[in-house]
Amino acid sequence: MLATLFPIILILTALFSSLVAGFLFAFAIVVMPGIKNLSDGEFIRAFQEMDGIIQNNQPLFMVMWGGSILAIIISAIMGFWQLDSIGRVIMIIATLLYIFGVQFPTITINVPLNNQLQKLTTHSMSADELQIARSKFEPRWNQANIIRTGVATLVSVMLLSLLVML
Repeated sequence: MLATLFPIILILTALFSSLVAGFLFAFAIVVMPGIKNLSDGEFIRAFQEMDGIIQNNQPLFMVMWGGSILAIIISAIMGFWQLDSIGRVIMIIATLLYIFGVQFPTITINVPLNNQLQKLTTHSMSADELQIARSKFEPRWNQANIIRTGVATLVSVMLLSLLVML
């Protein structure tokens, strides 16, 4: 049964991980550059609105994001018995990269920065306060997102290569 279930789980893992990579990629090349030229207050409000959708537990986002974590862990466990030695190494590296290169920066950098931004009341802030808030947020958030995007893309390629190897 594990032999027939593993390819299905691995397909779901590759799908969810690729969706996460695409989501992060879209933020890196479209969303953040798209709001970059807004004024500080407009930038903060735009980001608050986008992030608010996620923070309100948008169901498809939650399935994709949470599903990617659960699926890669299950794939790593199942892959220990279902993959050959090279496949096991690829699966372990992909899992560790995903946890420490995508999820860890999300939890330790991006989400705390998002939460700080969510607390701001832009209409009651001075132009200087808005500029300082944005400068504390934008460069660090973008840098972490670029790392997450690259790692998530690499993990997706690794998972797809495992599927080809089956």
